[in-house]
Order: sequence, then structure tokens, then C-alpha cells
Amino acid sequence: MTERNTVIVVKPGTVGLDDFARMLDGAPVVLDPSFWSRVEAAAEIVAKAARADAPVYGINTGFGKLASKRIPPDQTARLQRNLILSHCCGVGAATPEPIVRLMMALKIISLGRGASGVRRELIEQLQDMLARGVTPLVPQQGSVGASGDLAPLAHMTAVMIGEGQAIVDGKTVSGAEALAAAGLSPLTLGPKEGLALINGTQFSTAYALSGVLRAFRLACAALVTGALSVDAAMASTAPFRPEIQALRGHAGQIAAAATLTALLDGSDIRLSHLEGDERVQDPYCLRCQPQVAGAALDLITQAAHTLIVEANAVTDNPLVLVETGEIVSGGNFHAEPVAFAADAIALALAEIGAVSERRIATLVDPALNFGLPPFLTPDPGINSGFMIAEVTAAALYAENKQRAAACSIDSTPTSANQEDHVSMAAHAARRLSDMADNLAAILGIELLVAAQGITLRAPHATSAPLAAVIAALREQVPALGADRYMASDLAKAAALIEADALPAAALAQLPTDPFPRLV
Repeated sequence: MTERNTVIVVKPGTVGLDDFARMLDGAPVVLDPSFWSRVEAAAEIVAKAARADAPVYGINTGFGKLASKRIPPDQTARLQRNLILSHCCGVGAATPEPIVRLMMALKIISLGRGASGVRRELIEQLQDMLARGVTPLVPQQGSVGASGDLAPLAHMTAVMIGEGQAIVDGKTVSGAEALAAAGLSPLTLGPKEGLALINGTQFSTAYALSGVLRAFRLACAALVTGALSVDAAMASTAPFRPEIQALRGHAGQIAAAATLTALLDGSDIRLSHLEGDERVQDPYCLRCQPQVAGAALDLITQAAHTLIVEANAVTDNPLVLVETGEIVSGGNFHAEPVAFAADAIALALAEIGAVSERRIATLVDPALNFGLPPFLTPDPGINSGFMIAEVTAAALYAENKQRAAACSIDSTPTSANQEDHVSMAAHAARRLSDMADNLAAILGIELLVAAQGITLRAPHATSAPLAAVIAALREQVPALGADRYMASDLAKAAALIEADALPAAALAQLPTDPFPRLV
């Protein structure tokens, strides 16, 4: 059995980032058996409240602005079903299946804490759907990230009760058909269960977790492309000295400088201009890499810490306090922590791309690239070389800069002003996918440009780790001579970035792993 298919047994409150990455890769999830007793105790408290005369929000009352409406006991199942169907108001393209599966896994973790009051059967239905390949079709748009990701989670829940649509073996079918094909039966929701399923931040958090994992991998790739650019530009490595970083003290900066130093160690290009180089200082895009990349790494790390806590959290409402038997209304569904984390990740993605684009621009500019031909073509004039590749990088960087504007400060009151401040976490997290795509393309262009620049520095050679990176690139994309169709080159380079091929190639030539760690 592959790791992708190996079941992850989760202990809510302790699930880590590596497990979330495996969930994104398709691993099924089951709740650790030791948590069932607490789940069942909370469910019994809810069942008792449903039979009682006292009004309890979400159990025998309406929802939101309709919370004052009392619902008789014989109508509670209908209440929960109506809640799900009425909240299936998502629009737009379907959420990618890995994100939906992670969202379902996060819901298992949250409900498994035993503070939501749902029956065991509900969690088992989610587990079985993951194990048997039933993925709800969840439109991407419609959540404002407070009172939970209501619309996206309603679309997930609809399939559990035999409604909505699902994807099975790549085909879109009705929820009822999907369950039948998997040998499952539709659930009838009990008191509070519909509310427990759609209250929560799991949609936003799933997107944000995907975003933070991709952002970290891209940040590591950017250290490799940045090191390549240093050698291509015949820039100095003195700004990467550990003494400089220690005097400032930021962990990300120290780690980034150490990585750059290890990647460039042994470069003949660097040794060739230690003496007689008339330049005093390099442009900031080369010299300040530890400060910029390091700050981005620190943001990504901080966001990861926040998202690990959130992914293990109980975020529905009301909550069941098993120790006291109380059912208490709160606001854990408000996704402000996720929105802040997503905004921070967006800033990191934008800035990594910004400084990479400047390095690309430096390398193609004969006024700045220290003796390389214009646009890095051996025969400029008849050939344009990397002229428009740099323009593409600038366009993608500009898109990311615009998308990096904070979403968390853009609240819009909803539900007749009952939900009068919302987080906008859902689209704060959703945009990270497009931003990461753009950044991978920018870094792919830097890879092509910097490798070309190093090739043009012959007979001087780069370090062994960076030479291995260039060799991996050359298996896919030859050096540029005369102009040729460029789009496929850019696509192949971006694919190498996404596949983590650059750090892997460099590591094969290094005695130890110098790359930063995420949490």
C-alpha cells in the first residue's frame, strides 16, 4: 500500500502539517477510537436537550436571525435537512478535489473533538466517503468566512444526505447515485447535526493549508533560483555571511542566508571575480535576498502555526461542554485567524515574486548584467532572447501584487445584520492557489534566465549543487541559441519548480540539507 492510500488515524488537537500534506495527496482519514466515547457523550447531551422544553439554539430553534423561532421536537429532522438544502447556494467553478477531501478530513477532526454533539454515524459517513472516493462537488464561491463556511460546507453535507452532486471516478453524479455506488446510505440528520456540519472554517482552512504548503515549497525553490542568479550576475556572496544575519537575528533571514551560502559554495564563477571587480555593491534583488526571502519564510511559518491550530479546532456553534453537560453559544466559527494567515501568505507569495522578477530584469539588461549579451541571446538583434519572458514575469508579478491586498479588512454585514462582521477568509485563502501558480511561473522564468546566464559565463563554472540544478533543467529544456517557441520552455520550467526538482537536484550534491524547515 502506498503512503497516498495509507489511512491516517487522527487524534484531534494533535494533527500536524505532514499529515495535512498527506491528506491533500489523497490519504483517507479515520478518527482514533479513543475519541468515540466523548463524541457519544456529547451526542447524548444534545439528544436530551432536543427532548426538553427549554429552547437551545440550533437544536430546537431556527437559525441566525430566526433563532427566536421555536421548533417542535417532531420537526427537528426537517429543520436540519432544510438548513442544508437552503444553504446550498454556492456558485462558480468546482473546488479542486484535493481541497474538498482535506475539508472533509478537517471536519472529521473538528467533530471528533467531541464538542459538537453529533452522532458517531455522521463522522463515519465522512470517513467512508473519503475511503470510497465520494467527493462532493463544492462550488468555490459563496462564503464570507463567518458563521462558518456555510455554503461550501452545505454542498459537502448535501451529499451525505443523498442530495447535491459528487465526483466519483472523475464523473459528476447525483449525491444519491454517489452514495449508492459506494455502498453507502443517505443519512437522516439529527438535532444540531446539520448546523455542526456547516458551521466551521474547514473550507477556508483547507485552501489556506494548501496555500501555506505551496508557499513554503516555492520559497525554497526561490532560494535556488536566487543563488543561480547570483552566479549569473557575478554578484558577491559577502552579504550572505552569517555574522550579518546574526546581528539582525530573524530566524528566516539566518536560514535563507545559510541556504544561499551552501548552494554557492565552490563556485568557480565566484572565485573568478574576487579580485579586480570594480563594482562596490550589488542591486538589492541580489544582495538583500536573506532579508526579503527570510521575512517571507517567517510570515509563512507564522501562518502555518496559526493554521495547524485552526485545523485541529472545534469551530461550530453552539458547543457542547461534556464535563458540565452545558450547550453554550459562542463564535468559534468566525474565521478571522484564517483570513489573517491567508493575507500573510499572500504577502509572502507576492514579495518572493517581486524580488525574483527584479533579478530576471537585472540579468537580461546589458547595463546591469556585468558583460552578458542583451536578453541573454548569443546573437542579439536578429534574436530577442528572453525579452518577452521577462515581460511575462512582470505581468504575473503585477497580478500577484494586486491580489495581495488584504481581504480580512473588507467586512460586509450579512443575515439581516445578525452576522455584522465577517472575515472574508474563504476568498482570502482561495486566491492563494492562483498566486502560487503565478509565482511558480515567475520562478521558472528565473530558472531559465539564470541558467542561461551561467552557461554564458563559460569557461567559468558554477558550484556543484547549482550545476546539478542546471543539468536537471537541461533534461527538459536546452540552452537558448536562436529564437524558438518559448511557451513550452516556460511551462516545463514552472513544472520543475512545482515538482520540487530544484532543491532535490541540489541536495544530491550537498553533504547536509541546508534548506529551511517549516514548523
